[in-house]
Amino acid sequence: MVKVKEVNIKFNSFEVYNVFKNQINTILLDSSKADGSLSKYSFIGLNPYLLFEAKGNDCYINKEKIQGNPFEVLEKLVSKYKFAMEDYKEIPLLSGAIGYISYDAARGIEEIPNTSKEDFSISDISFAFYKNIIIFDLKNNKQYITSLDGNDEEIEDILSLIIKNTVKIDYNKDNIKAELSEEDYSKFSSNFIKEEYKNAISRLKDYIVSGDVYIANMTQRFTIENKENGFDIYKKLRSINKAPFSAYVNFEDIEIISSSPERFIEVKDRKVITRPIKGTRPRGKNQEEDLKNSLELINSEKDKAELLMVVDLERNDLSKVCKPHSVKVTELFKLEKYATVFHLVSTVEGMLKDNISAVKCIKECFPGGSITGTPKIRSMEIIEELEGLKRNIYTGIIGYFDFRGNADFNIAIRTIVKKDNKAYFGVGGGITFDSIEEDEYLETIDKAKALMKVLL
Repeated sequence: MVKVKEVNIKFNSFEVYNVFKNQINTILLDSSKADGSLSKYSFIGLNPYLLFEAKGNDCYINKEKIQGNPFEVLEKLVSKYKFAMEDYKEIPLLSGAIGYISYDAARGIEEIPNTSKEDFSISDISFAFYKNIIIFDLKNNKQYITSLDGNDEEIEDILSLIIKNTVKIDYNKDNIKAELSEEDYSKFSSNFIKEEYKNAISRLKDYIVSGDVYIANMTQRFTIENKENGFDIYKKLRSINKAPFSAYVNFEDIEIISSSPERFIEVKDRKVITRPIKGTRPRGKNQEEDLKNSLELINSEKDKAELLMVVDLERNDLSKVCKPHSVKVTELFKLEKYATVFHLVSTVEGMLKDNISAVKCIKECFPGGSITGTPKIRSMEIIEELEGLKRNIYTGIIGYFDFRGNADFNIAIRTIVKKDNKAYFGVGGGITFDSIEEDEYLETIDKAKALMKVLL
């Protein structure tokens, strides 16, 4: 039985994780943006006892190859450790698996052409099953440490490490550029030059005119040489671009640094919530320009039409896994403010069918409609053709499966992957018939600025 102990920790989740940052296969899920409705919990996963990875149709448990469909194997593993517990029901994660599902894992769900190139190789799916979780209840300012084995000594050892080694973090020591120069931008390479990206958007608009899709997402990938420790990069990103669904993942072969503003799917007590984002404007240089840009987004019929199409897609996806008549749109055009951009966000909710697990729910709705398009499958086929490069973790998902049936995943945007002294990140946006090629390209640059600043 899982042991849960309330403890007194006087530091935030980032400062506490700093104690464990050198331990491989640890993860920080960090609700770093002060937002009472979204930033409710942060979690640290420690002491994994099982690692599940999948690449294509090959599955591995603790590096040993096994047979089976990756999603079916993952579902069996999560259900193997299932437990019921009436206490602490308000806390969504007590014990479970934390990790990621890359965008390219969708090839195992739908028949998508596999013609794009892979500039770096990672697992399509990777989860660590943890003995211990450190929980930060941000709303109630409470902290807990759990032990899957009910081991009090484990909990006391972790608490002792925290008390002895945690220190306040000074963000002011980081040297982060306020503005980027042309020389700064030139240090990053992309899979598109500017005119190529604009031409790809034009070709996508031709598909829209021909009736293939209504909206589709186009992205470009930036790359830069970088030998810096991934957690130090995350520290800088956290200081300038706080987000409710941030994460730092320290796996054996890669580090993931994410400041995602977007929730893919949350499952809690059988209730399902998704929050698609569509519509972006840059933050202003002053208060007047800030207000102008926010009002422009709120009043943009194009951006609201984009979001409406994605909301309709998400309603359809949730209807596959939710009880009849339970799927409802509870927010439609909500303006959210971040360090470098404004976004329009909607919320769609439903109640899971009795025979649908959280893993099954994620699989049936994956990948998110906001980063593919509608219709989803045709959009993904066009993405494969026009982008020409595998997205890997970008626009996949990062989060957890709790052994009681809960789950919560972001969409991996505003996300850097570090591998072999290189850093990779993608940026993009939804394209409609009304899209202006130059504006869409500039939107990707607006989204890239915070990531570029912390990598220079």
